[in-house]
Amino acid sequence: MKIRTGLGFDVHRLVENRPLIIGGIEIPHTLGLLGHSDADVLIHAICDALLGAAGLRDIGYHFPDTAAEYKNVDSKILLHKVMVLLRDKGWQIGNIDSTICAERPKLNPHIPAMTDCLASVLEIDAECISIKATTTETLGYTGRQEGISAFATCLITKD
Repeated sequence: MKIRTGLGFDVHRLVENRPLIIGGIEIPHTLGLLGHSDADVLIHAICDALLGAAGLRDIGYHFPDTAAEYKNVDSKILLHKVMVLLRDKGWQIGNIDSTICAERPKLNPHIPAMTDCLASVLEIDAECISIKATTTETLGYTGRQEGISAFATCLITKD
């Protein structure tokens, strides 16, 4: 059995007049994330972790921000396409561990919905997905509420 791990990171700026979508869930907030797609930092970090583990480059390679077809796209669609790419190469997702860095809003109440959403998109058990939330104690761009970032690691296997 082959086993590989991957690491993903993403960050987006917070702006007015955009919905805040993290982990496939719209979260009530006065600001949203700016990006070519829906700017879901958690899903983007997970995509990069999975693609990296499989040696399939990164999210920007597969879904460039210069492509009109990905303008305002729901990142759950991108995540599903990544899962299909992995499965086509014979890889199965073992687990995903992730951390979202945001000063506001409080994300802990939304983590169960995010977990269920991601498990559904990836067609894996929710217990295979860990999502944590933290702040940066008012330090840096996150602390100044200028942006939100996410980190993800994953384990994939192939028989």
